[in-house]
Amino acid sequence: MTSFEPDVPVSVSLTSPDDSATRMAAAARAWLDSLDPQQRAQATRPWPSADERHRWFYTPTDHGGLALSQMDPAQQSLAMQLLATGLSQAGYVTVSTIMGLENVLDQLDGWPAGWDRERGRDPQLYWLTVFGEPDPVGPWSWRFGGHHVSVQHLLLDGRVQASSPCFLGADPARPPLLGGQWLRPLGAAEDLARDLVTSLDEEQARRAVISPVAPVDIVTGNRARTGPGDRVMPLVDLWRTRFADPQLLGMVTSSHERAEARAGFGPEHDTALALTAEPKGIAASELSARQQELLRNLLGTYVGRIPEHLAAAEARKFEGKRLHEVHFAWAGDVAAGQPHYYRLQGPRLLAEYDNTQRDANHVHSVWRDPVNDFGDDVLARHVLAFHAQSSYLEP
Repeated sequence: MTSFEPDVPVSVSLTSPDDSATRMAAAARAWLDSLDPQQRAQATRPWPSADERHRWFYTPTDHGGLALSQMDPAQQSLAMQLLATGLSQAGYVTVSTIMGLENVLDQLDGWPAGWDRERGRDPQLYWLTVFGEPDPVGPWSWRFGGHHVSVQHLLLDGRVQASSPCFLGADPARPPLLGGQWLRPLGAAEDLARDLVTSLDEEQARRAVISPVAPVDIVTGNRARTGPGDRVMPLVDLWRTRFADPQLLGMVTSSHERAEARAGFGPEHDTALALTAEPKGIAASELSARQQELLRNLLGTYVGRIPEHLAAAEARKFEGKRLHEVHFAWAGDVAAGQPHYYRLQGPRLLAEYDNTQRDANHVHSVWRDPVNDFGDDVLARHVLAFHAQSSYLEP
């Protein structure tokens, strides 16, 4: 878990030199060199490919690129080695566990062939894409994603400049293990938030709890950019393409409607949870020292997904007085095992956690930097400084 150190200048950021960029580039080149021409054509996109680079998913849809199922075992190993360069050890274990849960989910669902593919739940359907050429200068980026996983990094001038959006989910979120134990890959992100919300006094809770009913998914969905007015997206809009099968389209559409009806989620709750420029909830400045420490640790479960030195740089965005600007908002029941949602929002931060589906046994969580998701802010400043006539971003 990432430690939050004393206040330091804001200029200390992901631009600090480290070996992550070198390791990512080496791993990306090794993987690409192992591919045949047809595989490589599917695995790569020229820079900037802005439209595709800004697309990301967490549903069991085609995430773009080359899937593990289309690689031989040696190529799969190289793909996983690249993934490991972009995650902390704990982050890599968590992602590997989430991927393995596809086997558990397949059994729970009755081993269906669905979602327009032969195996409805498949731990081999995780895709890797490289945008541009992995070299010391860049810019270039890479993305790894599949059901409940989206990891991406943007590299420029030999440095990792952005690592968001980063999505991790788990279904089931709490499957049983032998000996009466439970597998909870995202358990800390839930427990710390519950510890925080249940520590609030009556006045604090009044500000923190923004809706008695939780949304059936994260509010920002898989939007390329977040902003005021964002509301829960219909499930059917979270896939790469519209379903060609009318029966499947109807099933996905109705499942979202039924979920909201079961939860009692109405327009008033949708409005209460809509994203706003001014963060909702209670500010860290209104929390006690102990509650602020809980908040720091909770933030650590999000930025701690990426390598330690990169996570430490991210954590500095919320150190000292800047932590006071982070807001914590909760929706739903505070009791364990009940549907709930929370949000962390502040300058350069938006994190969401939702556990409502499958009787509160299905987690979605995302960490974003609304200013610099996909490295857009860094790239824009780079273009202004060095490439006034070039197009690194969208036209």
